[in-house]
Amino acid sequence: MNGIRQEPGQDFDRLGDDLVFRRVLAQEGRLGPLRWLAMLLGIAGSYRKHETVDVIYEADGRRTVATLSPNSGV
Repeated sequence: MNGIRQEPGQDFDRLGDDLVFRRVLAQEGRLGPLRWLAMLLGIAGSYRKHETVDVIYEADGRRTVATLSPNSGV
């Protein structure tokens, strides 16, 4: 997560096909009109926390990487 290796059983658990992390993963959320205007004018950027998870696995003898976003619907 964000370039930091996570360990199964310590940082997350696998429940069926789901990965359940033991801490909350942050998502940036929607930007409001004032933030968009500030970005358009070059006054400010968007520097909020936005975490993703890179899952590395092997399928058919090939190493594959999937980038996942947290699902808050659980």
